[in-house]
Amino acid sequence: MERGNFVDYIRVFLKSGKGGAGSTHFMRTKYNPEAGPDGGDGGRGGHIILRGNTQLWTLLHLRWYKNVVAEDGSNGSRNNCTGADGKDIIIEVPPGTQVRDEETGELEAEILHDGQEVILMPGGQGGRGNAFFKSPTNQVPEHSQPGGPALEGWKVLELKVLADVGLVGFPNAGKSTLLSTVTAAKPKIADYAFTTLTPNLGMVSYRDNQSFCIADLPGIIEGAHEGRGLGHRFLRHIERNAVLLFLIPADSKDHRQEFDILLNELQQYNPELLDKQFLIAISKSDMLDDELKSAIAAELPADIPHVFISSVTQQGLNELKDMLWRALNN
Repeated sequence: MERGNFVDYIRVFLKSGKGGAGSTHFMRTKYNPEAGPDGGDGGRGGHIILRGNTQLWTLLHLRWYKNVVAEDGSNGSRNNCTGADGKDIIIEVPPGTQVRDEETGELEAEILHDGQEVILMPGGQGGRGNAFFKSPTNQVPEHSQPGGPALEGWKVLELKVLADVGLVGFPNAGKSTLLSTVTAAKPKIADYAFTTLTPNLGMVSYRDNQSFCIADLPGIIEGAHEGRGLGHRFLRHIERNAVLLFLIPADSKDHRQEFDILLNELQQYNPELLDKQFLIAISKSDMLDDELKSAIAAELPADIPHVFISSVTQQGLNELKDMLWRALNN
């Protein structure tokens, strides 16, 4: 069954806590009915905090919490008692999550590491009680501060998959088969387009107990930068990958044209993607002889390393791992 619980885009209403009001109070004792101001400060309102958690890989858990409201701070009281702070709300998200304001589109926070915390919406500051305003020239202040206001608004949380290598190719190029061969991941594999509808991650074991992460991304089609196919939902995940491996099947009608179409879609979506390291793998190469391999190699860009592989016969997979490792460590 395909992973239908992968959620990488969600909107949610967030509201921090309001600060508690300061107290206006005067101490009265048995022998001193005018002992002076003793109104305490109000408590701080609760923060809305984002925290990275590598145990999460999707934003699914936020689907059922459309309104997240932090607790208000308590008001100050007599005897210089400060009100209690409102309880903070911590929203755990997978690394690679960005938060934008829905109205302005402004990037407000980005979580990249496990345990990283960002105060997305600070709670309102507690108001000062009248005891704070006592001075030699004002012995009986009759005023205190109200609590600071809460912050609220609709936010968009967007997950961009964090992986060392991203697989780029047309539907049915063999990306899922390659991932299932070189990692322990078990993506859905079938002989029809758009079998993969969500990113799949796997760890590739390398020499000397080294490893790196590879992502099988949903297949791209011409016009993806305009939203065709899976469009932007696919392309945004590529922004996180250090190396892009273009997978082109050996039975393609025109290998260079297929590469150029893929490259153009990346450029149209975000020109900065062209600064990444590119590698090319010709999949399903068990059907090729040396003469055909030479002819295909002559079509490919001379400045981009390439390798011929076959996930079925294991051909060229060790060479592919070596090439990826060198690219990642350069």
